[in-house]
Amino acid sequence: MVSAKNTKILRGSVQYVPTSTTHDPPSGTCTSLTSDIQSCQSRGIKVILSLGGATGSYQLTSTSDAQSVADYLWNNYLGGSSSSRPLGSAVLDGIDFDIEGGSSDYYGDLANFLSQYSSQGNKVYLTAAPQCPYPDTYVGPALQTGLFDYVWIQFYNNGQCQYSAGDATNLVNSWNTWTSSIKATNIFLGIPASSSIPGYIPPNDLTSQVLPAIQGSSLYGGIMIWDRYADVQNNYSGQVLGSV
Repeated sequence: MVSAKNTKILRGSVQYVPTSTTHDPPSGTCTSLTSDIQSCQSRGIKVILSLGGATGSYQLTSTSDAQSVADYLWNNYLGGSSSSRPLGSAVLDGIDFDIEGGSSDYYGDLANFLSQYSSQGNKVYLTAAPQCPYPDTYVGPALQTGLFDYVWIQFYNNGQCQYSAGDATNLVNSWNTWTSSIKATNIFLGIPASSSIPGYIPPNDLTSQVLPAIQGSSLYGGIMIWDRYADVQNNYSGQVLGSV
């Protein structure tokens, strides 16, 4: 199954996580996304397929299993070839690790195998969405490979390191730990666009308190917003984009 909920779209310095829409590859319904993906890419927007999520049972069982998964992703979603590509002629730009269950084993191997495909012409972007407690239980070891281009940290639904009641202390401390502990091209502040989600930062507080405290890091890349539906409803990005 391919879920649009787990497809992160890279757009400037604000990253969107769209609302959930599930497509079933065997029925061919995923090809309805082909032209949309290619349209985004024609505008310089990278489209990345996310693995994992908060529900379901999944894990890698060995290095050879990681190699098999990498081969499958390359041939069916990235720059390889297969007779059963779920998204048709669309070639995605990379793979996101949103690992929130199972085990942390062998995801570093998977990152390494995927990165090796970049030598075949199309760069494979590697991204990850860890929870803000450091180190992340599941994807933390993989991040130590230094292979990840973008890391969008989920500073929500995590009481010990998220913004709360006007206080950004825990968030900033966690941010500083992350940016001093892992190697990545850019690190993004992941925040919700809806006040119903724990960790919500009012737009004025984000621009006046939080961003000035984290933008000094050389790894700062912008913000990641959960999710696109809530952002449209609340115009969150429209209120903060000028400060990002």
